[in-house]
Amino acid sequence: MKFLKIIDWYIIKKFLGTYIFTILLIIAVAVTLDVNTKIDSFIKNSASTHAIVFDYYLNFIPYFVNAFSPLFVFIAVIYFTSKLADDSEIIAMLSSGLSFDRLVRPYMIAAAIIALSTLFLNSYVIPPGNIKRIEFENTYVRNKKMDYGRNIQFEVDPNVIAYFDQFDNFSSTGRGFSLDQFDGKELVSRLTAKSITWDSAYHWSIADYVIRDFVGMREKITIGDKIDTTLTVVPADFMISINDSEKMTTPQLKTYIDRQKKRGIGNIQLFEIEYYKRYAMVFSAFILTIIGVSLSSRKIKGGMGLNIGIGFLLSFSYVLFMQISSSFAISGIMSPLWAVWIPNILYSFIAAYLYKKAPR
Repeated sequence: MKFLKIIDWYIIKKFLGTYIFTILLIIAVAVTLDVNTKIDSFIKNSASTHAIVFDYYLNFIPYFVNAFSPLFVFIAVIYFTSKLADDSEIIAMLSSGLSFDRLVRPYMIAAAIIALSTLFLNSYVIPPGNIKRIEFENTYVRNKKMDYGRNIQFEVDPNVIAYFDQFDNFSSTGRGFSLDQFDGKELVSRLTAKSITWDSAYHWSIADYVIRDFVGMREKITIGDKIDTTLTVVPADFMISINDSEKMTTPQLKTYIDRQKKRGIGNIQLFEIEYYKRYAMVFSAFILTIIGVSLSSRKIKGGMGLNIGIGFLLSFSYVLFMQISSSFAISGIMSPLWAVWIPNILYSFIAAYLYKKAPR
């Protein structure tokens, strides 16, 4: 590329090389700690070596790297820029007539490569791997599946409302089931049943049912032992587990969120947070890169160690802030969109301030 000079390639290679080195270093520590934490569960539940390596850790590593990609970006920028400043290379660049704005350009190009790669992996590559990873965790570590629910209500089709008093995911059977059909605001038909069992696809079997059809002032009652019907819903639509959002590609996630909202099903904040977070992480790479290069490009008395220490503090505070704001969205205090983007907005102001104060 003609617009990239030798200095640009030098910084981009340093950035990406340090980013990869940081990942390898931290992932080695993370995997070691994870093995020590879960080894008892692996042994207790007789997990095979093949399953541990290929079903779990082969999918755990990309998931972990992607989840903490902004952290790795920030640490990488802080580390190699501090080293450049400590070796007086930043001073030499600026003294030769290179502006700080021009110096930042290769940083942003490298950040764009990382951000877009992360978005693609998080949207299309990692979710299929998460299916195997989560299934392994549910089988050999701790089961987080939603196996039982109560007071479940949602819209099956326009003007058709379903209700379960309770639903057992193991047997795919619901108790205290009702299906109400409306014409506008007027109830025209109501089906109640002691139990309903999901068979396959959209096929359901209803047992011990009563159907009440309302025609004007008249009421027609139909009673039966069993009837098979088609409902455009499956248990996965309302039995929502904590990790289900991580199994979906971004298009699947968007379709699922829209469908659940239309049906009036609650508890989809985790899915909305996951969806918005995938895009917010793209911008976080640029924000944290600007903070990192602005903070560490100055040669200070404390040396590289002080810059790295400040960098770790800021990066972990960003991740912590993201988790805290997400918890507000889950509890309903804040919308998922704002919960995900508030950390980026706040740290954008920090980035702008540090960029203005950076050495020129």
